[in-house]
Amino acid sequence: MIGQRFRGYLPVVVDVETAGFNADTDALLEIAAVIVRMDDDGMLHPARTISCHVTPFEGANLDPKALAFNGIDPFHPFREALGERDALEHVFKPIREAVKASACKRAILVGHNAFFDLGFINAAVARTAYKRNPFHPFSTFDTVTLAAMAYGQTVLARSVIAAGLPWDAGAAHSAIYDTEKTAQLFCSVMNQWQAATQQRPWAAPTLADEVSR
Repeated sequence: MIGQRFRGYLPVVVDVETAGFNADTDALLEIAAVIVRMDDDGMLHPARTISCHVTPFEGANLDPKALAFNGIDPFHPFREALGERDALEHVFKPIREAVKASACKRAILVGHNAFFDLGFINAAVARTAYKRNPFHPFSTFDTVTLAAMAYGQTVLARSVIAAGLPWDAGAAHSAIYDTEKTAQLFCSVMNQWQAATQQRPWAAPTLADEVSR
């Protein structure tokens, strides 16, 4: 049913931690993704979290201010980081499996300022010539817009709190924590709309369905 809900796209929430703001020059350091599922009542829930640390690509810029902000030491011996191509495969493989299992045609990235996360993902895909990227190349669902509509907030922390969800400032700015909170926020907004309307227009027969009959 989730394939019908989003026109064949499976929402997957993503957050990246980086060593700057330029996807072409600054290092990608962490990737986390949360696959979303739909229950029998049409409600969305975070289903599975996948994450990994990433080794900076050769020649990558490492902005000291960005590293101070996210607290990441890119060369810490216990990071167990993967090279970019291996990191993409680690994250993308279960997403591809979930897309297939949910009868969807592709994943669509959900993020808080989603263009930023998708930009770094696309840059890593291009650098490594990765051929099996499950994400739509430019379409996204952005929780900044959704939270502004539903709660009048745009900052992630304030949006999460406005949604009635717990927020730990000390745990923020790690890819896993921010992704899981963004996933909870996304599901909260979508479920609030679903509960208010009690409608499933996406499940109604289309003209093509009627013609095929």
